[in-house]
Amino acid sequence: MDAVSAYFEQLQSILNDVLDTQKDAMDTAAAKIADAVISGRDVFAFGCSHAGLVALELYYRSSGMAVINPVRAPGLNLDVDPATMTSQMERLPDYGRVIIDNHPVKDGDVIIIHSVSGRNTVTVDAALRAKEIGAFVIALTSMAAAVLTSRHPSGKSLYQVADLVLDNCGRLGDGCLEIPGVIEKVAPTSTAVGAAICNAVVAQAVNLISAAGVLPPVFVSANLDSGDDHNKKVLEKYKDHIFYMGH
Repeated sequence: MDAVSAYFEQLQSILNDVLDTQKDAMDTAAAKIADAVISGRDVFAFGCSHAGLVALELYYRSSGMAVINPVRAPGLNLDVDPATMTSQMERLPDYGRVIIDNHPVKDGDVIIIHSVSGRNTVTVDAALRAKEIGAFVIALTSMAAAVLTSRHPSGKSLYQVADLVLDNCGRLGDGCLEIPGVIEKVAPTSTAVGAAICNAVVAQAVNLISAAGVLPPVFVSANLDSGDDHNKKVLEKYKDHIFYMGH
């Protein structure tokens, strides 16, 4: 078995499925983000454990939008030991509400919440609290996992409480390859596909912002000679909508 080629084939197949089935939802997500930026609202991204990697992909990112703010909270990132604590923390009732209440999420803002299973309490609570405030909640999840029972007291999963759902079209359990002699599936796809979905949505949002006659807040690589000066100007211009600079 050539696992390298097989994985790339699986990724390409899933990406094709995403484009075929999620294009309208991605366009809607991009329009919501663009409208938020144009109208002076704010944009956030949140996820727990590996789902949080996609949220982190979007902020302070070369070629990305400067105004996407990560929602981070103790115990939910992959910087804690033991790592299993993240799995325990994301099942805590009401912690998601505490997280949202300690970030500057407001009425009219947009928040992307990434959870592959969508079943854990923190992400559902975060979505519910953000909606109560008046934010538009975009869920990036796997609808293959809809068969899993929610761990939230309401019995609902993320896709059931979000305003808009983006399906990553992945496999149940995330692994996509069966290796001879190995019981478990290997090769997760949610991070690669999730990053592709989110970067495509951001690209379309930038396109819409520009088409509206507004200069989009896009970073360039700090490793380009012009990068530092450009990014400094972007950070200054949009400082009221950027919450990750320690002010």
